[in-house]
Amino acid sequence: MDATTIYSVAGMTCMGCVAHVKKTIEAMEGVSHVIVDLTLNRAFIQAKLRPKAADIQKLLGEKYRVETLEQDKITVPVSEVDHHNNSDHLNVVDSPWKQLKPLYLIFGFLIGGVFLAYFADIRELGFALLWSEMMLDFMALFYLVFAFFKLLDLKGFPASFAMYDPIAKRLSFYGKIYPFIELALGVLLLMRIGVFQVLVITLIILGATTIGVVQSLLSKQQIQCACLGTALKLPMTQATFIENAIMIAMALAMLV
Repeated sequence: MDATTIYSVAGMTCMGCVAHVKKTIEAMEGVSHVIVDLTLNRAFIQAKLRPKAADIQKLLGEKYRVETLEQDKITVPVSEVDHHNNSDHLNVVDSPWKQLKPLYLIFGFLIGGVFLAYFADIRELGFALLWSEMMLDFMALFYLVFAFFKLLDLKGFPASFAMYDPIAKRLSFYGKIYPFIELALGVLLLMRIGVFQVLVITLIILGATTIGVVQSLLSKQQIQCACLGTALKLPMTQATFIENAIMIAMALAMLV
C-alpha cells in the first residue's frame, strides 16, 4: 500500500512555486499523489517507496531546501491528509493578527523607540518643533530594519518581490539590489545627507510597490509579502498597503 511521507520544502513564495513543486514531484517514478502547502512549507508525498529528500532537492534546484521531517518517519495514509483537505493544499489559516504579528511588533518598536529617543527633547521643546526630525528617524529605522530582513535571504527575496513589484517584474537585477537601496536610504536619512533626494526616491520605489500591492489585492492573489524578505512568511494583505502608504505619506509631508 502506498504511504505518505511529509517533507519540509523551504523557498516557496507563491502559488506558482506550489504548482512547480507539485508538478516536479509528481513526475518522479513511483509517486502517485502529492499535496503541497504554502503556509506550512510542506509536501505530502504518496509513493510506494519513500523518495529521498536529496533526489527531490536535485530536481527542484537551489531555490528550494528539502528535508524529510524527523517526526514523520512513520508514514501515514494519504487519506488521513486528504481528510483535512478539499483541494490540493492544506487550508490552515491563522487569524490576521497572528499572521502579521511580526509586522505589528516591528512598527510598535520603531514608533516606541523614536518616541523614547526624543522624549526629553519633547518635554523641553514640544512635539511641534520635533515632529519632522522624528519622522525622518522613523523612516530611517524603517528602511534599516526592513533591509536587514531582506538581506537574510538574498537568493530568495528577488523572486518573491517580483511577484508583485512592477519594476522587479521587468528588471531582474532590481530585486537583487533593492535591499541595498533600502539600506543606503536608511543610512542617508540617519546622517541627514541628501534628504530631499531620499524622499523623492521613497515616493518612486514605494509608489511602484504600492501599485503592485493594490493589483495583487484586487486580483485576490495568494502570494507572500516580501516586505520582511522570505525569513518571515507574511501574507499579502491590506496591512502591506498601509505600511507603504504610511511611508509615502511621511515622505510627502516632509516635501511639502
